[in-house]
Amino acid sequence: MVNYKNYKVWQKSHNLVFEVYKTVSLFPKEEQFNLVSQIKRASISIPTNIAEGCGRETQKELIRFLYIASGSAHELDYLFLISTELNFISKGESAILLNEIDEIKKMLAALITKIKSTI
Repeated sequence: MVNYKNYKVWQKSHNLVFEVYKTVSLFPKEEQFNLVSQIKRASISIPTNIAEGCGRETQKELIRFLYIASGSAHELDYLFLISTELNFISKGESAILLNEIDEIKKMLAALITKIKSTI
């Protein structure tokens, strides 16, 4: 088992959750149980799956949860794309969040590759 808090990708994705919550608090109220809920779930899923994977017994299990976290990052990427096109978020703010998400996706891919090379 590994302490998930030591992973920079966990730290970065944990901080992203707070940015996401601040951003979606400004979305229209009618989206509260639709897009906002989906965005929150996807953002929380990233650090949660990293943490859960670190609690597993094998490296293969950790990799599986890192792939799930990566999938959630890709989902979040799309959700902010559609939110921007619906004018719920400015293009500038969206670009900042999408950059953060892209960096997290790259970090997850690099971590998966690194762990795979040790198996």
